Amino acid sequence: MYEHSSTHPADTTTPTDQTARTTRRRPPFRRTVWRRVLPTVAAAGIGVTGFAGLAHGSDVGSATTGGQSAATTERAHSVRPAAAADFPTWGTRWVVHATADTGSPAVGMINKTAPGQDRITADYQVDTGRKVCEGSSCSTFMAHLTGPVSGFLSVVAVDIAQDRLPDVPVQGGGQPQPQPGGSRGEMLNRAATWLTANNGAQVPYSQAKVWKDGYRQDCSGYVSMALGLPTPGTNTVGLATDRGITRPISLDELKPGDLLIDASGDNNTRHVVIFEKWNDDAHTSYTAYEQRGDHGTDHRTLTYGLPGGDAEFKPYRPVTFGD
Repeated sequence: MYEHSSTHPADTTTPTDQTARTTRRRPPFRRTVWRRVLPTVAAAGIGVTGFAGLAHGSDVGSATTGGQSAATTERAHSVRPAAAADFPTWGTRWVVHATADTGSPAVGMINKTAPGQDRITADYQVDTGRKVCEGSSCSTFMAHLTGPVSGFLSVVAVDIAQDRLPDVPVQGGGQPQPQPGGSRGEMLNRAATWLTANNGAQVPYSQAKVWKDGYRQDCSGYVSMALGLPTPGTNTVGLATDRGITRPISLDELKPGDLLIDASGDNNTRHVVIFEKWNDDAHTSYTAYEQRGDHGTDHRTLTYGLPGGDAEFKPYRPVTFGD
């Protein structure tokens, strides 16, 4: 069910115990409502972008829409325009992110009432395929800012009537494609692309098929894609044993982008998931990206490898992170 096997490439048997396993025009009232809400949000120290969306796909307390994880990253090969266009902003405490992913680290803040921050300049925008919403206004686009802060900002923060910046080039267009190497955040961005790559839906699971990007549609093909390994991807055993790809670590060492792997048994029992974050201080569960049978790409709460969970799963660190 879970991973490709060189000896059983088309086996799609499923173990029964593992099968559980949106052009916007702002209405007249929109700014009035949010200008009243924003001071409260600011006072609470909460970024507006974070206020809008929650992580999606989790089985426990999750929301399946919103903008926590816009699934993309800046691509080095992109040709950027020489000049940037400027646009007015609205509201306060808009988080500017390191990548076109509202789950990526903050690199600054845009506040319309602050000196020099009533306008932004942007040289390109990215269609992430995943909506960020504030009230009734939504956009899937993230703008790459050149000022007053460098980074990525949701187009919802810009005081325009469209869901994208007019006359600003769209980088790549459509769904972002994964690129090899990079940081932990970039790996998670690539993992998130498969959540909506199938015309807004998750990539379906298959041990025999490959997706449009050339990667096998099982768990290890998915992780190979996220890591930027050669297509169609290695298998689960290779992810666990090839020291050019991973090394063993302890559970306490887990960081975003690390892996939990069950490399025992056969292609119907072996599995691998991508660790994103702990869900509590006691480390009783975590949120992970996963390509699973009878569902496809998922982003949910798991306990694989934890006390009381499936003990066959062991933690590993991709060596590409360099730590």
